[in-house]
Amino acid sequence: MVDKTKVTKKSDHPSLDIVNSSGYELSGKKIVLCVAGSVAAYKAIELARLLMRHGAEVTCVASNAVTKLVQPDYFKWATGNKVITKLTGELEHIRLADYNQADLIVVYPATANTLGKLANGIDDTPVSTVLTVGFGSKIPILMCLAMHASMYDNVAVKKNIDFLKNKIEFLAPLMIEGKAKASEPEDVLEYVKRKFGSSSILKNKKILITAGPTIEYIDPIRVITNQSSGRTGVLLASEFISAGSKVTLVYGPGIEKAPKGAKVIKVLTTKEMHDVVKKELKKKFDVAIMAAAAADYTPENPSKKKIKSSQNKIKISLKKAPKIIDQIKKYQKNIILVGFKAEVNLSKKDLILSARRKLEESNADMIIANDIGSPRYKKNPENNEVFIVDSGKIRSSGWREKQKIVKFIRQEIENKLK
Repeated sequence: MVDKTKVTKKSDHPSLDIVNSSGYELSGKKIVLCVAGSVAAYKAIELARLLMRHGAEVTCVASNAVTKLVQPDYFKWATGNKVITKLTGELEHIRLADYNQADLIVVYPATANTLGKLANGIDDTPVSTVLTVGFGSKIPILMCLAMHASMYDNVAVKKNIDFLKNKIEFLAPLMIEGKAKASEPEDVLEYVKRKFGSSSILKNKKILITAGPTIEYIDPIRVITNQSSGRTGVLLASEFISAGSKVTLVYGPGIEKAPKGAKVIKVLTTKEMHDVVKKELKKKFDVAIMAAAAADYTPENPSKKKIKSSQNKIKISLKKAPKIIDQIKKYQKNIILVGFKAEVNLSKKDLILSARRKLEESNADMIIANDIGSPRYKKNPENNEVFIVDSGKIRSSGWREKQKIVKFIRQEIENKLK
């Protein structure tokens, strides 16, 4: 059974039809857009739409002054989400800006008043309260200043900027006609995309990734499998989506949620995974990353009926399953092929030797080797150390969390594409 789906935003609100229409760099990212009382507030509508077109979910928080310039319904129309214009018993500020509730808070436009309130811990409006909570919960804040030049040059304003400059991010205003005008929405979009990993090298590159375990049937109910969660492959897919790549994820029954913005093709068995990969590679891809823990062996003669549980013993004969990675260069000669080699309790020297053998056998361009049997890995499997093995010098990621390891792998692949 192959379930082929493309992950997209589902909602009844028609404005959400534009999500991911221009790219996937911000897919899955939750952005709070705080709009302060400046004439430039009308441009926040365009900014919200640009962020959405690249995959973001946007919620607007508008000050009372803004509602006199722009009707809140415009922001609701633009984002498909309720606009926060006052705080109620629903604790909107906590829902939006508490720990891990958002990926980024953008203040656009940001006035001297809003800046001063954040710098001095004043939270007497929905915008300032959301910023106070976000500042405390360490959600990244991007402030796009807009005010008269004389206000921008005010010593008190400069003091507030100096206090915050190493704690939040600023996008410099445009000095035009005696005013420090807010950056154009397109410039803010580019800044946000770069922040989340957008890459000119990886943009629009087609990446095929396999992830998760596979299952092999013993009978119609029972299977053999492995303990792969699919986490590394899913994290890699997310990383390349943020970079602007077009990602196809061939995903076995892992427990990690597939990322938004990927074309996800669900499979169960190694044969299904192989068949899908072969079919997909009839189209041109730039990179293939074989991160799945596909079964090495499969039952030779699986029973067509459920094996009775009354038997004291059963014997299962296993046969070697074809290695998917060994076929990739036959399907597409010039693709950059990246494989993984997991071993248990090997010395670094033996781990590297094992990876070199796999590099040659599969004609891969890069093998990512790691030891999943070491005591420190068993103690904390969210951390690991990987070694990049190719025709050059061995590179180590160092012992670090998987999120950072994935960024290390992405950079190595990006270098291959330069």
